[in-house]
Amino acid sequence: MRFPKVNVLIDPIYSECAGPFGRLGPKRVHPPGIRFADLPRIDVVLLSHDHYDHCDLPTLRRLAAEHSPIAITPLGNGQLLRRAGFPTDRIIELDWWQSWAHAELDITLTPARHWSNRLSGPRNGRLWGGFYLNSSKRRVAYTGDTGYDSDYFTEVQRRLGAPDLALIPIGAYEPRWFMAPQHCNPAEAVQIHRDLSAGKSVAMHWGTFQLTDEGREDPLVGLAAALAGQAIPKNQFQAIEPGETLNI
Repeated sequence: MRFPKVNVLIDPIYSECAGPFGRLGPKRVHPPGIRFADLPRIDVVLLSHDHYDHCDLPTLRRLAAEHSPIAITPLGNGQLLRRAGFPTDRIIELDWWQSWAHAELDITLTPARHWSNRLSGPRNGRLWGGFYLNSSKRRVAYTGDTGYDSDYFTEVQRRLGAPDLALIPIGAYEPRWFMAPQHCNPAEAVQIHRDLSAGKSVAMHWGTFQLTDEGREDPLVGLAAALAGQAIPKNQFQAIEPGETLNI
């Protein structure tokens, strides 16, 4: 995300696999939308939680070395960022609803219904969440990975206001008996869009790594059906192509 004075990168992963060392686990099935060498100056990295498809240490190491950004993350994830070469004074750890200001942005960590785990550290030993970015001109909500919760997102809207843009996951949701508590499906993603009263939403968390049982295009089909079922225009909640730019 590019604001007038600040460039923000969220949960960056440039490795070929979503797993330990960037070499194990599910393989990437689509290249990054922008090459690492073509990134603009990155001022802030937001790290939502410690799962390998969101917290990729090889990518974070390269960012720390080449861009020296500030990293903002939930409680307990600072150790991973230090392993990736971020100096302690460039790491900000937040609890849910805590905020930190950088240049033109106020950044708040928001609740998500998810969990944390990787080879290092105990299960659920690190916090997870989403982010709400408030500038003088635009407000952006990034939900992070989340199952649907009837209270969380209405509370975000009540406390922080309706975002101009929401980034909401639509993939990695099957089978429902297992995934529902941690990943929303497209219909639930549309409900999150409504709970937030978002001006516009963009679909994320689909099509790059085959993590669960649904087919690669199923989230797009499900999103279109959910929007039609609630009479929401397609341009209010869209899935952009990798590498496509959207101006808000």
